[in-house]
Amino acid sequence: MSEGDAEGRLVRPFALTGGRTRPSRADFTLITTVTAVDPPPERAPRGQPEHARILRLCARPVAVAELAALLDLPVSVVVILLSDLLEAGRITARAPHPVSRTVADLDLLKKVREGLGRL
Repeated sequence: MSEGDAEGRLVRPFALTGGRTRPSRADFTLITTVTAVDPPPERAPRGQPEHARILRLCARPVAVAELAALLDLPVSVVVILLSDLLEAGRITARAPHPVSRTVADLDLLKKVREGLGRL
């Protein structure tokens, strides 16, 4: 989707990214959590309005996919804008914690399944 202004004109996604189609970094997945840095760095460049919207939404930790939905923009566009903000030191990005599958986890799941089967 695209951003519309008050008069109904559309800003195309490629215009939001300056024509870029790929992020400058590969730090982001759909479930990467991003948070605005508070206070912002002293020499942080002033971004475009979409950067400001992202920073407002990232006042609390938010996943990339959720952020794209809130902004009503394609994830690819949001990732490019997030890369800009990360390079400027305006946000932090935290990768999801890997899930470990141990024998204890499987035993617990089996016990839960058996308990549910007895209901």
